[in-house]
Amino acid sequence: MAAELSTSINIKEPCWDQGTFVGRAKHFFTVTDPRNILLSNEQLEKARQIILDYKKGVVTPGLTEDELWRAKYVFDSAFHPDTGEKMLLIGRMSAQVPMNMTITGCMMTFYRTTPAVLFWQWINQSFNAIVNYTNRSGDAPITVNQLGTAYVSATTGAVATALGLNALAKHVSPLIGRFVPFAAVAAANCINIPLMRQRELKHGIPVTDENDNRLGESSKAAQQAITQVVVSRILMASPGMAIPPFLMNSLEKKLFLKRHSRICDPFFCTFFLFLSLVFATPLCCALFPQKSSMALSRLEPELQEKIRVCHPGVETVYFNKGL
Repeated sequence: MAAELSTSINIKEPCWDQGTFVGRAKHFFTVTDPRNILLSNEQLEKARQIILDYKKGVVTPGLTEDELWRAKYVFDSAFHPDTGEKMLLIGRMSAQVPMNMTITGCMMTFYRTTPAVLFWQWINQSFNAIVNYTNRSGDAPITVNQLGTAYVSATTGAVATALGLNALAKHVSPLIGRFVPFAAVAAANCINIPLMRQRELKHGIPVTDENDNRLGESSKAAQQAITQVVVSRILMASPGMAIPPFLMNSLEKKLFLKRHSRICDPFFCTFFLFLSLVFATPLCCALFPQKSSMALSRLEPELQEKIRVCHPGVETVYFNKGL
């Protein structure tokens, strides 16, 4: 009879070393795998139960170590790390490739008229707002009014930025015009993410010691977390939005594609985006550790004092930066 699986495996941390970029990349290639969105509720619930039981020291009969790690990554892909709630399907990082591929492909194809830019930028920023809310840091509840205010301010600011850039690009070459969506997305990310996560900036996010003991909430930690996410998101969009314009501009000169541009443009653009996003999404998520850290001396003075009194010896705090 096979020996029961040990309960000493640390599934609070990823399988791979998160102190290295390669380890983080392997982790996010698994978490952002688009196949995860095809998992049924029964499969998600089974993985959740395996993980919750294991954390309590209860091992599912016949469970192997490989099955445990598979359950962990299914769990991580669908449930919020702080609240434990099941995340919205299209807000999960595993939905990034198919959703961004479709939306960005349309943004880069239908960019010539103001109504088209307005519509697709609104769709894109609404999707981004869902992703930013779903992958927020912290476990504090958000009221409907707070969420509504954040959504309206984020999408309005981002769409206005995109329209402004589109207006400036009307008198430039078609090739430069194709880069307008990327510039708009980059600028909009700088607006959308902080506004959708503005509660974190106002009230702070949970910070812990290396053993996950909660020490308090810090706005300084939230600032670092959101900055890292903005950088990652802009770079995530870069390959898919910066390379295809050159390829599409060259392909449009071909006679067949010129005659059938309405059909070929979206197809080729979406195909190139798929190839880019499959690699860019996990690699850019891996730029910064998910469990980010900050020196105690960089926190708010009052929080520093509280930690030094209640938890002497702590010099570094940790927090979930979100995605």
